[in-house]
Amino acid sequence: MSKAVVTLADISQFDEIIDVRSPAEYAEDRIPGAINLPVLDDEQRALIGTLYKQHSPFEARRLGGALVAENIAHHLKTTLADRPKNWRPLLYCWRGGMRSGSFVTWMRLVGWQACQLENGYKTWRQHVIDELAAIPARLDLHVLCGPTGSAKTAVLTALSAQGAQVLDLEGIAAHKGSVLGGLPDQGQPAQKWFETCVQQTISRFDPARPVFVEAESRKIGAIFVPEALIARMRAAPCIEIAATRDARIEYLLRDYAWLGEEPAQLVRKLGYLKGIIDNESLARWQAWASERALPALYAELIDKHYDPLYTRSQNRNFTRFDAAGRFSTDDLSEAGVDTLATTIFESTRSIP
Repeated sequence: MSKAVVTLADISQFDEIIDVRSPAEYAEDRIPGAINLPVLDDEQRALIGTLYKQHSPFEARRLGGALVAENIAHHLKTTLADRPKNWRPLLYCWRGGMRSGSFVTWMRLVGWQACQLENGYKTWRQHVIDELAAIPARLDLHVLCGPTGSAKTAVLTALSAQGAQVLDLEGIAAHKGSVLGGLPDQGQPAQKWFETCVQQTISRFDPARPVFVEAESRKIGAIFVPEALIARMRAAPCIEIAATRDARIEYLLRDYAWLGEEPAQLVRKLGYLKGIIDNESLARWQAWASERALPALYAELIDKHYDPLYTRSQNRNFTRFDAAGRFSTDDLSEAGVDTLATTIFESTRSIP
């Protein structure tokens, strides 16, 4: 491999992908599997940018060159110290410029056949955008509907375990989608990384087989579902889980058990309903949350908030909801969910 600059199509030829951008840039999004060996850290990058704008490009390049050299030397002595002679890395920065070019030059001087990704991260980002626009139209989506507490995510997990193709958007977004949906001690990913993960998932699907996905609004917590995907979901056939109210309450008590141990968190989350729910109900719910009276709280949340919201949204958002296949259950235990998933899976496999 003699050329130093390659395209995205050549990625599979390399032993390792190295993102040389700053840690903040890497955290926002990256090529999956890439490791981060920044040639400038976040503070250094900000300093060089300020120097470039407020003083002179020459002074910025002079200091930047020194910092880049120091950081490359550090990576060579630490992370890369055990790489063999025949190791082939691919490096990229924001747009295939000086940061990755400098690192590639030093690697080639060492003797490694390092290459630089043409147009850098920007070419990867455009690839993700193009794929997210094109792939959804080719998927045989089946949208899993049901009011909050119907164990839709658990059914998706069970379907996946049974060999079905599943797109778990809430899992990728690290959020359960409802007002109580933030996960304990886990923030949501950046929007761009969420989109990369979705693209990676759907690109592996067989278009000839069904793909199960949970009904979602345009936003999951703070994350937006890609436009082409949400449009495809809303035109797809629906499957409705019709679980009894008691089964749903029992499921919510298990699924949100951690909130029972952190009543202050539950009170705070319920506060997001201010202006949506009448003040008297909200005060009562927050009092129940403080007292850990969760059965009463979840019962009223179902009756006064979740079910009315579900009734309003499904017919409006999913054009084929009226023709949904309906699967009734009074058992959302682990065994009951497995049985429900099997029934749903078998029903789609019988469709010609």
